[in-house]
Amino acid sequence: MIMAGLAILACSLLFYAAMHDLAARTVPNWLSVALFCIGVGTRLADHTLINGLIISASTFAILFVLWVLGGMGGGDVKLWAASALLIPPLLHPELNFLLAVVLFGGVLAVLYLCLGLVMPRPRAARTGGMLRRVLRAEAWRIHKRAPLPYACAIAGGAILTFLPPTLQTLGRS
Repeated sequence: MIMAGLAILACSLLFYAAMHDLAARTVPNWLSVALFCIGVGTRLADHTLINGLIISASTFAILFVLWVLGGMGGGDVKLWAASALLIPPLLHPELNFLLAVVLFGGVLAVLYLCLGLVMPRPRAARTGGMLRRVLRAEAWRIHKRAPLPYACAIAGGAILTFLPPTLQTLGRS
């Protein structure tokens, strides 16, 4: 039952991270810390904490280099490294996670490129609710070719990789 709660909490936090990145192009540090703590709890439960920490630290180190080179945002680096701890530290699940994030990121990039071709230039009006303002800001970002909200790809990849095996494990218990 505890694992089900951790899985639901992790998925909720990942979804929130994606939405926050979409709206504000930031990922709050507390989200990455919370996901890291959930990952520690998950890895303690299946006795793979050391291997999970090694993979998470390696992920952080590799992505840190990308951040230094300007290829990725710092919040995305922290979110991806924390999310890596949620995934069982075995070659197959970790590669699935990497592939899922890259595929989600590719789809996101193609979507933004296509939207840039068909979306009208946003107006400068400041009226409307929060959703309207977020959509207007996103339209502006698309036209300016601003950075992608990559937390969406990270969250999608993590949920797609993390949730099915967790649900299967819970179904057997």
